[in-house]
Amino acid sequence: MGDSMDMWVGSAYLFVQATSKKVFLPTLYRNPEQRPCIFKALKLAFADSTGGLNGLDILKVHCSDPHLIIQLKFCKEENCRRFLQSYHQGDLQDALQRHLKVSLSLASLEPLKMKLKAGAETLDSMILEVERCLECISREKPDHLRDEEIAELEESLKILNCQESTCPLLKSPLSLGSSPPALNSPPPSSSPSGLSKPLLQQPTFTFQGQQFADRRITPDDHQKFAKLVSKKWKQVGRSLYVQSKCRALRDPLIDNLAIEYEREGLYEQAYQLLRRYIDSEGKKATIQRLITALEDNGLISLAEELLGLHQSDGLL
Repeated sequence: MGDSMDMWVGSAYLFVQATSKKVFLPTLYRNPEQRPCIFKALKLAFADSTGGLNGLDILKVHCSDPHLIIQLKFCKEENCRRFLQSYHQGDLQDALQRHLKVSLSLASLEPLKMKLKAGAETLDSMILEVERCLECISREKPDHLRDEEIAELEESLKILNCQESTCPLLKSPLSLGSSPPALNSPPPSSSPSGLSKPLLQQPTFTFQGQQFADRRITPDDHQKFAKLVSKKWKQVGRSLYVQSKCRALRDPLIDNLAIEYEREGLYEQAYQLLRRYIDSEGKKATIQRLITALEDNGLISLAEELLGLHQSDGLL
């Protein structure tokens, strides 16, 4: 019985948006020279606001314009409780804003906007009900291990910490990389942040005559798909299977999903379909593949929604 608390585990998504027109976090994070700086700011902010990183782990950072979406894993209820308290009181927001300002060598940084989600639940609306929030987070078990990119950033931090301990000259805010060229060079006119461009190597695809960056499917994409695809979720699943030969979407398994989640309804059936596709395909589960599958089944309006072509109220 004494080990029961150690078995507590849960997952949540932290949405972060910079309100400043000069700081566009997704664009900066896509830049490999800026990414370690932002990751370090995230780690320091979590450590400052919760008293340490024991029991809190970053599994992945998604870029979903205009947000950075950080998937968090909690291994201890006590640490998750401290995190919720720091989030509610604004300590996390203040710490992240302070560390980002230093990491990016900014004279000032306008207030950040944040939103916290666990599955389909937005925790901001119930943040005073701590037990309810803990239940929602605990219900969402992490569905994958730490992303390879995060593991590499963690290694970079370890190397930096070793260097700083032996060489004080390396203790600069941006010592994880050189000074950010995107902030010190003339702003490119085509960048939405006016700071830096996404990597030229980043793959793109064309939809309705416009170019879009190919990227992994985000939690927000996942929820929108489940909410809006309705009865055509099976057809979309079969189209994804034709594209990738994904074993998780073989026809008998799709039919099994329909039976297994019949009582929960269409949303849960569609959600579980896409979840199994993402779990199975990993980095190959990209927005381009999903958009193509939606086009194949006449779901143009949903494709436009996922690509941000519809006006909406936004997440924050």
